[in-house]
Amino acid sequence: MNAPTATAKLPPPMVEAIDIVQNYAQPDGSTLCVLDNVSLRFERPGINMLLGPSGCGKSTLLKMLGGVRPWNVKTPSSGQIKIEGALCEDAHPDTVMVFQHYNNRPDLTVRENVLYPFQFHEWKRRVSRQEAEARVDAMLEEVGLSDKRDQYPSQLSGGQNQRVALARALVLRPKVLLMDEPFGALDAQTRSAMQTLLVRLHQAHPCLIVFVTHDVTEALLLGDRVIVLSTQPAKIIDDFQIPKLQPRSSEWLMGAEVREWHDRVVGHLRASGGRGSLRVSV
Repeated sequence: MNAPTATAKLPPPMVEAIDIVQNYAQPDGSTLCVLDNVSLRFERPGINMLLGPSGCGKSTLLKMLGGVRPWNVKTPSSGQIKIEGALCEDAHPDTVMVFQHYNNRPDLTVRENVLYPFQFHEWKRRVSRQEAEARVDAMLEEVGLSDKRDQYPSQLSGGQNQRVALARALVLRPKVLLMDEPFGALDAQTRSAMQTLLVRLHQAHPCLIVFVTHDVTEALLLGDRVIVLSTQPAKIIDDFQIPKLQPRSSEWLMGAEVREWHDRVVGHLRASGGRGSLRVSV
C-alpha cells in the first residue's frame, strides 16, 4: 500500500485584514464607527482598487494595511492585519505608501529625493550604496525623469512630482505598494498619463498594489480586482475581478461590459445609502 501523500501547505496571503472595526470617540461622548467588520485577503501581486465614496474610510483602511498607526488612537479598534501570516502592528518594511500629496523634499533634487529612502537604517542594511544609486538611475529612466535629475521639486509640474514619488516608492522594490488617491489632484490629461505609467511599471516590477479611489472609471481602467466599500460605516458591498488584460483602451472603457460593471457599482452604492461622492472621469 502506498503511503499517503502529504498535502502541500499553502503560503499565507500577502496581506490579510480580519474583521476590522474602527471606532472614533467624538467630543460629545458618542462613538463614530468608520469601518464595520471589514475582511479582505490579497493572495498575490496585482492591482487592487479600493473604491468608495469620498470620506467613507478607504484611507483609514489603507493605512492599517501598511501598519501606519496614529499615535493617539487605537487602530484597528478590533480585528487584525497580517502580512505574509505575521501580525502587523507597526510600519512594515515591505510596504510603501504613495499619497495624493507627493511629499517630495523641496531641498533635494529629483535624484536625491528618489535616493532618500536609502539613508534609513533598514534600507542601508538591505541595499549597498552602489546598488541603490544604480537602482535610482534606472528608475529615473523608467519614469522619464533622467533629464530632470538635478532639478528641484519647485521646478517640476504636478505630474512630474508624482513621478518622483512613484519612483521613490518602486525603487525600494516593495512587496506591497499602497496608493492613496495618488492621481486625484492631477488634470485629466496628466492623470491619464500617470495611469498608463503605473500599469507599465507594475508589469515591469510586479507587486501587490492596493489603490484607493472614488473614481469609478479609474477603478475599472486600472483594477485587476475592484473592492467596493459603502458609505460610513464602511462595509464591503461588492468585490469582483476584471479579466481584461492590461493595457486597456478608451474604446474598451466605452464597451457594454464596462457599462454593466459601472451600473453595478453605482447601484450598490445607491442602495447602501448615506453620503459621499463618486467621480466618473469618462
